Amino acid sequence: MEHSPLRNRTYRRLFGAQVASLIGTGFTTVALALLAYDLAGGKAGAVLGTALALKMVAYVGVAPVAGALVHRVPRRTFLVTLDVARAAMVMCLPWVTEIWHIYMLIFLLNACSAAFTPTFQATIPDVLPDDRVYTRALSLSRLAYDLENLLSPALAAMALLVMHYDALFAMNAAAFAVSAALVLSTRLPSPQPSQRDGGIWRNLAFGTRAYLATPRLRGLLALSLAVASAGAMVIVNTVVYVRDQLNGSEVDVTIALAASGAGSMIAALALPHFLDRQPDRPFMLAGGVLLAIGLLLGTTQPGLMALLPIWFVLGVGSSLVQTPTGRLLKRSAIEADRPAIFAAQFALSHACWLVGYWVAGHVGSTFGLTFTFAALALITMVGTVVASRAWPSHDPIDIEHTHDVISHDHVHVHDQHHRHAHDGSEGPEPHRHAHLHEPLTHSHAYTIDAHHERWPNR
Repeated sequence: MEHSPLRNRTYRRLFGAQVASLIGTGFTTVALALLAYDLAGGKAGAVLGTALALKMVAYVGVAPVAGALVHRVPRRTFLVTLDVARAAMVMCLPWVTEIWHIYMLIFLLNACSAAFTPTFQATIPDVLPDDRVYTRALSLSRLAYDLENLLSPALAAMALLVMHYDALFAMNAAAFAVSAALVLSTRLPSPQPSQRDGGIWRNLAFGTRAYLATPRLRGLLALSLAVASAGAMVIVNTVVYVRDQLNGSEVDVTIALAASGAGSMIAALALPHFLDRQPDRPFMLAGGVLLAIGLLLGTTQPGLMALLPIWFVLGVGSSLVQTPTGRLLKRSAIEADRPAIFAAQFALSHACWLVGYWVAGHVGSTFGLTFTFAALALITMVGTVVASRAWPSHDPIDIEHTHDVISHDHVHVHDQHHRHAHDGSEGPEPHRHAHLHEPLTHSHAYTIDAHHERWPNR
């Protein structure tokens, strides 16, 4: 318990907000499928497929915009407003009468989530600055996602025994309201002022540009493609493989999905103890290797008893990659720029999921599941190899580098990059005025930001 993040009062409330949101969203996933069937009948699958595609479009398109602008508004107000907006949109779902109503509300709902989630994730390292405590918070977050996947459908099924599915939408709205109340009850750390300047388009591009300019994050993106490939196979094709090829029951489908969830949870629980003493890279690359091995084993056309350990391995591999992700993002951005970096990861990783879903679904239905296992295994292997090349094994935090002389004007505080004279008219920090940077060679924790636009050649 010494390094438990739950000892931090602010984090406890934020984690409670996250759990409430996840459970509520799980209820809506079930209710939305039933609503689509009521409106579209046999075409419900196509409606849900389109809704999921719109969800990914919202995630990929909106997250970078939110990441570029969130540093200009109070973070707590921003998060509470988005929770209230999500509650209002979910409450509208029981009243829809047309398919396009579903599409519009799902897009708007997930646009709010695309702004909320990376901003929320970027807030946690500010609340928990100690790396060991933050690592355990990442583990708890991973567990929360896995438990939601396992428990929400069961809880929704129990609720449907005594109420109409419309009530699940109301329960989700209530969950978002609880989340808003918990966030509102916290005192979040004041973020450092951003030193980014320039127009809206430069700010919009900053998160993605900084992400792709950082070697360890280029490696993370390649591993995100590996996770999406394996995860899409589990999510999209478990029911197809178990029911059609193995002639299994719905219970067998649930057991297979639980095996994947169990693997993910066990890895998430065990990993923080190793990350206290070891770097992230070997574990994350090992996760990619496990994902490739698991998918390759799927080409052997396993029976149910052989499928369960394969799905377990895929769960372990996914968690080995995903659990440390926040640590990489934290060390790859200064505090003021973290929302932009987290938003870039959110958008780019969901773009990978969009590719994974398409391959798992369309290739599976056209060429069969054995070919799909092989295709996704190849993508996973390529992603892991690219990650090992893009992310150097020697990846120090502090890097010696040289600044050329530069004169510019932006909001700043007097840190190691701002040591200059004043005439007394500038006002208290942070303040803005034209200032000169003398040539300088020094070493510190290196990130892409307003004063470091390229990764140093080493």
